[in-house]
Amino acid sequence: MLAPTHLESWRRGRIDFLERVIQGNLQKISEAMKYFRQWAEQKGLQPSETRYRHRSFELRFSKSGDPGIEKSYRTHYISPALAERKKERIEENLSRPAQPVIFEIVRDSQCSECGAELCKGSFLFMEAERPLCLPCAKMDDLEFLPSGDTALTRRTSKYGARTAAVVRFSRSRGRYERQGILAEKAALAKAEEECSEDAEQRARERAAGTERRRKEDRELVDGMTAEIEKLFPGCPPREAAAIAAYTAVRNSGREGRTAAGRSFDEGALMAAVKAAVRHKFTLYDGLLMSGLDRDLARNRVADKVEEILAAWGEQRFSAR
Repeated sequence: MLAPTHLESWRRGRIDFLERVIQGNLQKISEAMKYFRQWAEQKGLQPSETRYRHRSFELRFSKSGDPGIEKSYRTHYISPALAERKKERIEENLSRPAQPVIFEIVRDSQCSECGAELCKGSFLFMEAERPLCLPCAKMDDLEFLPSGDTALTRRTSKYGARTAAVVRFSRSRGRYERQGILAEKAALAKAEEECSEDAEQRARERAAGTERRRKEDRELVDGMTAEIEKLFPGCPPREAAAIAAYTAVRNSGREGRTAAGRSFDEGALMAAVKAAVRHKFTLYDGLLMSGLDRDLARNRVADKVEEILAAWGEQRFSAR
């Protein structure tokens, strides 16, 4: 009922009240909220009211502005088992004003207030669809911190009362990509000093974390290889190892990285083997590149996949 882009615009103060962009009439919205409250109460969740603010004013939810309706919108429901510190952190995150967005422009522009020429690569702020230079947006006292150092960015944001995200449009990807932040100079200096003091410790922790993940990945691949060889005793050991290594790549979203894959679920491993056979031993990828529909391409190569799986010793599994 509410598009994330509309919610974001409302959080940034570009929409006067949230009901304006919720899909559905007021009766439907009211019923949805009633059913949600009933569900939360049945689950034993506790109400927790949150104030939503823009930088200079409190955000409004309803068309009428009725205090009772506004309170209903502001109320979240949380588990009574949640630690008090976690509750406070959730409350703080929800009530924090949306971070302003600064655009690193990819073509020349002009400030709508003072008329200053803004060359490609300059920063501008959009306010009510009007481009403003940083002095007119009252942000020229902030310093640019490029992306790349997560700890420095996190600490700078923590110590500063004012920050803004800097983004630039990528034509090749067709989206805005984060370039860094604008932050208060004092906050940046304090964060740099703190990062300098514990740089060696963080480097050791990163190295230990990297080694731990490598070990976990090796153990996962070894275990998965052994299970694949049990399911498909005719599969060459080198192929079993290659399939396990491919499907278990961290952050790949492949079958081996799912909860079922990591627990060596038989169905997940069989699906991973089937996918590997389809891609490596059939014309499947070529069919896709020629523009053939995915389902049709799979049907075209299903007999070949089934033949290979049968030869590897798994008769129960249908490639179709």
